[in-house]
Amino acid sequence: MKLLKGLGSGLCLTVLCVVVAPKAKADQWNEKTIITFSAPVEVPGVGQHVLPAGTYVFKIMDSNSDRTIVQIFNVREDHVYTTILAIPNYRLKATDKTVMTFRERPAGEPEALKAWFYPGREWGEEFVYERPRAIELAKETNEAILSTPVALDTASTDVLNTAPVEAVNPNGDVVNTATVVDAPPAETAAVAPAPAPAPAVAVAPVDVAQATLPKTASDLPLVGLAGLLMLGGGFALFGLSKLKA
Repeated sequence: MKLLKGLGSGLCLTVLCVVVAPKAKADQWNEKTIITFSAPVEVPGVGQHVLPAGTYVFKIMDSNSDRTIVQIFNVREDHVYTTILAIPNYRLKATDKTVMTFRERPAGEPEALKAWFYPGREWGEEFVYERPRAIELAKETNEAILSTPVALDTASTDVLNTAPVEAVNPNGDVVNTATVVDAPPAETAAVAPAPAPAPAVAVAPVDVAQATLPKTASDLPLVGLAGLLMLGGGFALFGLSKLKA
């Protein structure tokens, strides 16, 4: 009977250090991450399935499909060790560092890579194993494992884009993938009702008074006429006084 390691063995114990490589936002779409393992690690996918202790580069492949495909490179990024099919998995709290999770394995066996979470993001990548290997891991770990019935040893990227994804339990039965992948929590905040439209305001008709035209005629002619009359009256009085004298 195989003895399983302690519960802590599934919590990234084989990761010696993790360094996030890209600093430019333009590179964050592929989530490039440099990881150093201090012990061998088992990975699924097309290509090498056991990575020796060492440093590797994880990147999300640019794909035209809605699938997530992860590639593992050497440090120089001129060799691909394996290409892995993954589906999104959710965590309640994001961290500012990369998190790699592993499955418990029997003593002496390499840790099996489970999921990869990029810094600052709630969504991570849950890795999919080929069905026969997924059933073996399910029996060893006593938990459901994401799997695909497609043979991955020589599968192309196009095959990964369309490969069905399911989950298998320790009995080898297909179960709902929700038993493996966590969904985001449901929204609990009540949605505020939309404000009622403001009532229409009736605009009363406004009477516009006719404007009074400004005066355009001047009073100066009248003043001049009055002055002449007064002057003429003065001369007339002066003449009368001379006649009486």
